[in-house]
Amino acid sequence: MNITTKAYGSIEVDERQRVRFPSGLFGFETLREYVLIDAERQPFYWLQSLESEHIAFILIDPFLFRPDYELDIEDDLLRDIGISNPGEALVFAIVTIPPEGPMTANLQGPLIINRETRIGRQGILADARWKTKHDIMEELRRAGGPGAPRKNPC
Repeated sequence: MNITTKAYGSIEVDERQRVRFPSGLFGFETLREYVLIDAERQPFYWLQSLESEHIAFILIDPFLFRPDYELDIEDDLLRDIGISNPGEALVFAIVTIPPEGPMTANLQGPLIINRETRIGRQGILADARWKTKHDIMEELRRAGGPGAPRKNPC
């Protein structure tokens, strides 16, 4: 399908890149249809709204820079999107790149996507270790870089 994106203009994407968030994302509850696009710069991704070309989020796998990241998510949230074991989940953190200051990731509000059905939800973690603004570069330095071992997501 052909879509218009915030980052790349008009591009062709595969239907398998489509992700549905039945409850939307926090602050964007009315936008529910997205596509997941590889960014030109790895290890980032774009989550582009299909309902508003002006709405897109930069994402990153939080386990790349926080191998100790743990998802203490309510079972109901996972069941709602059909996840019964960790291998069925894709987990992303929303990235913020301010004009000045460090690039940060929201580890308190992860996006969890069912790999098979491509249905997702945004969770809220109560664990005090996870904040809305984790300095990605600082966390990478502490974790030993992108090759650090990954932990099971759930």
